[in-house]
Amino acid sequence: MCGRYVVAYDPQTLVSGFSLTRVVPFPKRWNIAPQSPVPVVYETREGERVAELMRWGLVPHWAKDASIGHKLNNARAEGLFDKPSFRQPARRRRCLLPASGFYEWQPPAAGQPAKTPKQPWYISAADAGLLAMAGLFEAWRPSDEAEWVLTCCIVTTEANALMAPIHDRMPVMLAPEDWGPWLSRAEQSPEALAPLLKPCPPEWLRAWPVSRAVSPGTAEGEALIAPLPDAAPSGV
Repeated sequence: MCGRYVVAYDPQTLVSGFSLTRVVPFPKRWNIAPQSPVPVVYETREGERVAELMRWGLVPHWAKDASIGHKLNNARAEGLFDKPSFRQPARRRRCLLPASGFYEWQPPAAGQPAKTPKQPWYISAADAGLLAMAGLFEAWRPSDEAEWVLTCCIVTTEANALMAPIHDRMPVMLAPEDWGPWLSRAEQSPEALAPLLKPCPPEWLRAWPVSRAVSPGTAEGEALIAPLPDAAPSGV
């Protein structure tokens, strides 16, 4: 699962890090919630690698209205190529959602009071670089006369050893050598693509608990990713 993430980088970082030929401007954000516009890397029909802003929450091309996007922020890797909402973009419209990090909420430990609130954690790359989260995108419009709306979702998988104590799901993180196959419009074989959808090695990541101030979707600012006092990062 991924319900919030961080874009604390600038467009030029995407150009150099992902070999883009085009990118649109976007602001830095420290608490991106679903339905927000997010920078998405994908391959055009001409074979160029570009970044556009898309709304986070996939709206399938066949949807009658856009409200379904509120339920499709994430797509489980298991059965991805068979589910009606995802099977076509999984074959033809795959993308990357670059992130500085993401948040996950840890349930109370056994023995804690039932009303104990979940503890938010921030997870980032161990080398402080960008995480390339696997995603899908779609183009949708309510009528033939309306403008196209680009939407996206994040592909999730089972948790690795670092994430398991925090949550049982995590975004699929792709290594640079897997970006090409995942983005390629020519590659449409589930047999070739499904092996990419696995938990990343735990040593890729580090994690630490952060303030519950991040919980409201309206919260914003770099202070949200600061570790709690005396909290030592996991995975480093």
